[in-house]
Amino acid sequence: MQDLHDLELLLDRHIPILMVGSHEEARALELFTRLAIRRGLALQQWTLTDGLRRLGFGEDAAKGDTLQPADALRAVRQRDEGGLFIFCDLHPFMEDPLVVRLLKDIALQHGRYNKTLVLLSHELKAPAELQRLSASFSLSLPDESQLLALVKEEAQNYARHSGQRVKTDNATLEQLVANLKGLTFSDARRLVRGAIVDDGAITSDDVPEVSRAKMALLAEDGIVSFEYDTARFSDVAGLNALKTWLSQRQQSFISAERKLRPRGMLLFGVQGGGKSLAAKAVAGAWGLPLLRLDFATLYNKYFGETERNLREALQLAETMAPCVLWIDEIEKGLGQDSNDQGISQRILGSLLTWLAEHDARVFVVATANNIHQLPPELVRKGRLDELFFVDLPEEAVRREILRIHMLKRGLDPDLFDLAQLAAAGEGFSGAELEQAVVSAWHSASTDPQREVDTQLLLHELQRTRPLSVTMAEPMAALRAWAEERAVRAD
Repeated sequence: MQDLHDLELLLDRHIPILMVGSHEEARALELFTRLAIRRGLALQQWTLTDGLRRLGFGEDAAKGDTLQPADALRAVRQRDEGGLFIFCDLHPFMEDPLVVRLLKDIALQHGRYNKTLVLLSHELKAPAELQRLSASFSLSLPDESQLLALVKEEAQNYARHSGQRVKTDNATLEQLVANLKGLTFSDARRLVRGAIVDDGAITSDDVPEVSRAKMALLAEDGIVSFEYDTARFSDVAGLNALKTWLSQRQQSFISAERKLRPRGMLLFGVQGGGKSLAAKAVAGAWGLPLLRLDFATLYNKYFGETERNLREALQLAETMAPCVLWIDEIEKGLGQDSNDQGISQRILGSLLTWLAEHDARVFVVATANNIHQLPPELVRKGRLDELFFVDLPEEAVRREILRIHMLKRGLDPDLFDLAQLAAAGEGFSGAELEQAVVSAWHSASTDPQREVDTQLLLHELQRTRPLSVTMAEPMAALRAWAEERAVRAD
């Protein structure tokens, strides 16, 4: 009913062109039919396959051939009576000067004949000539109560046709409804139907599958990707201070009001220190979907497109809420660059505004290798809740890292001298310790007479020059900067 009310307000404002962007054509047509009945308006629809024809009631707009959009628009322009004229999928023809001029001619007739054009398509952008004569309208998305009713309706339909009730429980049902938020009615119904007909039940196994399908529908442009493989905190050695900080805020993120809700954190430090793994672990520990924003796909050579891409990416994150938004290597998108024509500054402004004002339950985890490239507006408290420095692992953490990666390769850590190996790995990052285990495993796999043991791992560690050696000066400077400005993650 809210959609119908909003459309009536647009008609009362005498806007000649309504731009309706939606994949739900059938629902939009039903809504405009109800609007036409309530307002006593003639209703006509144009498609490339059928031309201009009467929809429901009213006189035919034209008797001749109106398959081509220009012919259909001429017929509407010549009509002496008003009404609603819905043009479906006109977007491929919006670059034709003749089509644009005819749309403008009809719009300029609105005050005399009360003709309202409705352009309905999955994507629409008004040409400059029509922007002041048009308004955009979006169909509302279902809320939780409507989604719950939809799930129950599909369950009843399944029971009626199969003779079996759909098995589920309240907790799973709540999870499913939460994961359906942000979808259209038709998309949500399709996913619910798929979850039910698979095995006649709605189980906890269906929830991640629905999340994946939802993300595939929403993130078709690749700017934001859905990370399926979220880590567990048991896969992350060390970072104990960070883990404690997150555990203290988990419940607040889910239930607290906006002003008390944690908004995110920034992780920076040495490369290979586990920042990306920690970002994944936040989503895994909190049981939330993980979205990754890729700045490399965000930038576009056309003026204004990069900023639009960011807005759409952040809007998608809000649609997926509650979720974790991982912005990896954020300095590559926000670093100061005098040759980018101010794009990085506009991106920064948009991101800072969103961080300060958004209401959605989106927890931001930004990771950076070079903190010095980031603008001070982002680093200061208030935009994000905390700034964590991820340093090289201490000896006890190095032992745990080695143990984790040995187990992943089918090796028994009890057969190794972990204390000796951890001591030999001083100055190594977590990624470098993992590569030492991988290299030893490959060396042994090519020689049947050899197996991975302590000596082989020691050899791999000793022949490796870690970043702490090759980049000693920059890392020392980074540690000195973090000493007074950040919280240690471990």
